[in-house]
Amino acid sequence: MTASHRPLKRFGQNFLESAWAEKLVRSIDPQADQTFVEIGPGRGAITLPLARSARHVVAFEIDRDLAADLRATLPGNVTIVEGDFLDLTAPELVDALRRCSAEGPIRVAGNLPYNVASPILFKLTELVGAGVPLADAAVMLQREVADRLLAAPGTRDYGVLTVLIGHVAAVDRLLQLPAGAFRPQPKVLSTVVRLRFQDPHPAVVDPRVFAGMTQAMFTRRRKTIANALLAYGSPAGIAPEQALAAAGIDPQRRPETLAIAEIAALSDAYANARRRAVL
Repeated sequence: MTASHRPLKRFGQNFLESAWAEKLVRSIDPQADQTFVEIGPGRGAITLPLARSARHVVAFEIDRDLAADLRATLPGNVTIVEGDFLDLTAPELVDALRRCSAEGPIRVAGNLPYNVASPILFKLTELVGAGVPLADAAVMLQREVADRLLAAPGTRDYGVLTVLIGHVAAVDRLLQLPAGAFRPQPKVLSTVVRLRFQDPHPAVVDPRVFAGMTQAMFTRRRKTIANALLAYGSPAGIAPEQALAAAGIDPQRRPETLAIAEIAALSDAYANARRRAVL
């Protein structure tokens, strides 16, 4: 299917071999009552086996030539949407799902371009936060990105991606793939992870404060947390030492040692101070 299409570097295209695509779809385990959103179907290596088992597949393809080929060759329970998934809004996705009469669990699958994998992960959490009922996402990532998603506090890979995604999704590793699973072969290894979306855990007073503070303090991940929080400033006049005391966190610890629950408590100290300042 569309095998003559040459991979385009600007789109980060590396096409999955059919044998590995079948292994991936078996690990995803699509069911007859499920609708899938596929990101970057490429030549349809994952799309076709998904369509054989799932109720419907809505596939977003940025490459117009591939989108045209896919429309001409895939079965009737596949809808191809041409465009950049990163530009998608929640109402647009809901409308696309409504037009195909999507019912049952809405799941996501995709062989993500490595150069935009992290933005796509954040886009998925944004869509869930906006009310799109996505149950889970099985996505192919560069192995180093997967390691960051699965990292534990105190390790080198633990950081902003771990915290912000882990706050709204449980992550597990599904499949490891060698470079030879793709054409052309990338210079990196690949991993498939599953994100099971959940309500923020723990809940926070203000998600924007949680995200902003996390991003700021990890710019100084090797500093003490009291020092690292200077990158966030003093919103509502609360100093880092006061916020840390309110959250019960030792100011001499480093950001990379804090569990997600501790970061949530710290962000709540800032958010509550901001609310008091407004009253």
